[in-house]
Amino acid sequence: MTISKAYEGTYQGEKAVWFQFGRYEAAILPEIGGNLIAFRDNENKYTFLHEPTLDEMESFKARPFIHGIPVLFPPNRFEDGKFLWNGRTYQFPVNEPATGNHLHGFVHSEKWDVTDFGSSAAESFVTVSLTVDEQHAVYKYLPHKFTIKLRYSLSAEGLSQQILVRNEGQDVMPCLFAFHTSVNAPFAPESSAKDYRVKLTIGERWELNERMLPIGTYQPLTADEELLKGEGVYPFFDSMDNHYTASAQNGRNRMELTDTKLGATLVYDVGTSYKQWMIWNNNATEGFFCPEPQISLVNAPLVDLPADDIGLFSLAPGEIWEESAILYVK
Repeated sequence: MTISKAYEGTYQGEKAVWFQFGRYEAAILPEIGGNLIAFRDNENKYTFLHEPTLDEMESFKARPFIHGIPVLFPPNRFEDGKFLWNGRTYQFPVNEPATGNHLHGFVHSEKWDVTDFGSSAAESFVTVSLTVDEQHAVYKYLPHKFTIKLRYSLSAEGLSQQILVRNEGQDVMPCLFAFHTSVNAPFAPESSAKDYRVKLTIGERWELNERMLPIGTYQPLTADEELLKGEGVYPFFDSMDNHYTASAQNGRNRMELTDTKLGATLVYDVGTSYKQWMIWNNNATEGFFCPEPQISLVNAPLVDLPADDIGLFSLAPGEIWEESAILYVK
């Protein structure tokens, strides 16, 4: 009989909700940004996400970007911490002194509410949500009333991820979003990073200035980047903090990470609402890298390109944006 369960517990001393279905197991940290901190295949001893050790928990809580699947809202960098949109100027704190930019938004460290969790013969699941209103700390920087709901479920197919943003206010709000997904390479204990090849549905590479902001033009792809969008490449071929357009292949927008030694491929299939990819590999350090599906271009409100091309989405009062993704092994 297939094991299917969900329960409250702890992860490295922090409140967590664990859920399991068959060989798959996952855990989410509702009080640290709704971060899905673990996704494992216990039968094959695969650990797919970059998890913090007990000694890393304090640094993780201070900067929760390189472990699990942090939520970025709004995502990535904004020049001088300014967000110009729809006739309004939003002022964010400059929290990346090296570039003078704001980085990664406001919800990755907030306490989220556990809305529901449970299990059935078909799946186990957990839903967390964050509601921002005038009393919430995030409202100071994003003065809109909104709810973000995040549902993860495990089934025989793998890990499903569903994100929903609803505008609860009376004015139009920007909807800019990304996941800073941190993937292990290797994810199998008997393999090495050299055994791995990654493929991503990238299109063009954005040219970035010295402040890591796009200037509206593209750069030619290198031979290794052509492999990245083609047959696959070693994930640490060069130091990457690169920004690309997303270009669906066979109707799908996805990352595929293959362990060539074992013949196992982790697929991260995200929706086509994600118009961009960020790829960061920790200065080409073997162990993990971050394929980050992102709705919008970095610094999108200050880039003079069509809104639909750069993912500069908005939500009218009462409107919802929703997208789904799945992580599975083939």
